[in-house]
Amino acid sequence: MEISILLDRRYGIREIARALDRSPSSISEEIRRNMVKGIYDPLKADHKAYVRAKYRRFQWCKINDDNALRAYIIGGLRNHWNPDEIAGKMREDHLPFYTSKTAIYEWLRTSRGDRYCEHLYSQRHYRKKHKLKMKRVLIPHRIGIEKRPLGAENRSRYGHWEGDTMVSGRQTGSTAAFSVFCERKAKYLKAIKISNLKPDTHVRAVRMMTQNLVVKSSSWDNGIENQGHEQFGMPTYFCDPYSSWQKGGVENVNKMLRRYFPKGMDLATVSEVELQKAVSIINRKPRRSLGFQSAEEVARLHGIFKRDELTSGVRIEG
Repeated sequence: MEISILLDRRYGIREIARALDRSPSSISEEIRRNMVKGIYDPLKADHKAYVRAKYRRFQWCKINDDNALRAYIIGGLRNHWNPDEIAGKMREDHLPFYTSKTAIYEWLRTSRGDRYCEHLYSQRHYRKKHKLKMKRVLIPHRIGIEKRPLGAENRSRYGHWEGDTMVSGRQTGSTAAFSVFCERKAKYLKAIKISNLKPDTHVRAVRMMTQNLVVKSSSWDNGIENQGHEQFGMPTYFCDPYSSWQKGGVENVNKMLRRYFPKGMDLATVSEVELQKAVSIINRKPRRSLGFQSAEEVARLHGIFKRDELTSGVRIEG
């Protein structure tokens, strides 16, 4: 009602926003969405908002009714894009169809879309409860993560990385693992296969992964494999015990890698070629946090590599 009155009095968008203590963009969006034939009527606007809210949960239905939209979504899922990335790419490319990430997830929860859940990195459409299994290990000359540079903390500078390891399932009895390294701002991923988690083995893997990278700092957990961190050749900072969320970037790419190498499998059975193929797919997928550019594009643009990066990998033996 107040918006309608102020519009009748020839108030501008910014003047209305100040009067109602709202942002100009909110006022503009409200008027644009709820006008009828170019006129903002408060009663009709209220009814339009009510109808949208009432039928919002059925928005996924239009995916079944639009063959082109459904084919685009399925194609994106098969390329291992998540619903947020699919929706963002549709909007960025100004395609003749569009639906939100929420509608895509709702569609995946139906009998029509459930078969495509296997293409999600999690391979499920429900939230999984996480259990913290990190073991506290004494790290010599350990520097806490609270002391890492501000450019790393707020992701305002490139060249700050996070590291971690992915291990084989306990039931396999295997010591094989992946050493994983991810740039905090560009989201660029490096990974290499290692035969065990001995500190010396991990040191060699980290040095090999970083020999062509600009590395200003790195963040790690308190695992025993990081006891040789002083030989990494870079400033290192460590998360608080049982706080792996403090290096959430590398934890997220670990989840992506698990799409290809599920938890519980013996990583000794994975070839270096298979690992690098998965890494390449992740580095080349459009990411919402990067403006729907790929991590590889952003890394090249901002000088993350000392020279032209070539995809290669060598297994590190203990």
